[in-house]
Amino acid sequence: MAEKITVPTLGESVTEATVSKWLKSQGEKVLADEPLVELETDKVNVEVPSPISGVLGSISVKEGETVNVGSLLGTVDNSLISKEKNIKEVSNYSPPKKKKR
Repeated sequence: MAEKITVPTLGESVTEATVSKWLKSQGEKVLADEPLVELETDKVNVEVPSPISGVLGSISVKEGETVNVGSLLGTVDNSLISKEKNIKEVSNYSPPKKKKR
């Protein structure tokens, strides 16, 4: 399932921000609350964190573009992480024994 990354509320009178820098690239693994993108306004600079652990699926806004509060910045997909968790460890594995010389 993909979770949306949106521009958070930035202040009482701030309605838009500029994407200054993406801290992660599309396809990179990210952790929940890990900073993904930096936004700049005339009053504040803010890092937008990942809403969930997963993979940065899409980037909807390029660096230097201006966006409104609530706009979609991209998505984080956790379906790949869920599949990795479903892989079971082999519990009865024993390594090969070394041969005596």
